[in-house]
Amino acid sequence: MSKLEQILVLDPSSDLRFKGPFTDVVTTNLKLKNPSDRRVCFKVKTTAPRRYCVRPNSGIIDAGATVTISVMLQPFDYDPNEKSKHKFMVQTIFAPTNSSDMDSMWKDAKTDDLMDSKLRCVFELPSENDKVNDVDAPVVNSAKAEGPLVAAATAKPVSASLDDTEMKKLLEECKRLQSEMGKLAEDNRQLKDDGIRMRKAPRSDHMTSNATTFLGRETSTASLPSLLVVIAAIFIGFFLGKFIL
Repeated sequence: MSKLEQILVLDPSSDLRFKGPFTDVVTTNLKLKNPSDRRVCFKVKTTAPRRYCVRPNSGIIDAGATVTISVMLQPFDYDPNEKSKHKFMVQTIFAPTNSSDMDSMWKDAKTDDLMDSKLRCVFELPSENDKVNDVDAPVVNSAKAEGPLVAAATAKPVSASLDDTEMKKLLEECKRLQSEMGKLAEDNRQLKDDGIRMRKAPRSDHMTSNATTFLGRETSTASLPSLLVVIAAIFIGFFLGKFIL
């Protein structure tokens, strides 16, 4: 009896391509579609099990359903002159209706009942244009999640940034400082006007004393906006620095 033809439709059908650099985990997806009206069991095997992590590496695909498999290549020192000899095989069999033990099913399966598809691994280094696009692209696009399992394997520390709550607090503080600066500037102008009027009024000991007091307050108050401007500048500079980083 001849070997059964693979019932599943694989995408990609021949090559699993991994795009470098290979200094971190590189993930590619393999889609398995079951076009039949029967449930199909699958198992993914590789010639280099220590170099790859496959999730899920086995399971059952219902009739008409599709399963996406994440194949994760572990970091390694890539040599462009070395050809990849790594291969994958997707082995399948129609799921029996009276068995729930997958291990026993695969162990007892007859060779004539097995179907398989083989894929070879291809390693690619990014071109110069791709490198330029990666530099110009927003950071959020370069950190796309590939699902919970992939994200856990490829997660990197990110620089400290402000969350929405802290940002709102900083903006409110800036507005409050600007408001206080405006009020102090208005008080300063008012005191200057009072000082000018007092200088024009007839001189007396009492008026001289009051003028001196007002001028002292004017000088002290005039220095407050400058001090607040310096504090606000430092505060805003710190906020912008944190936000940009």
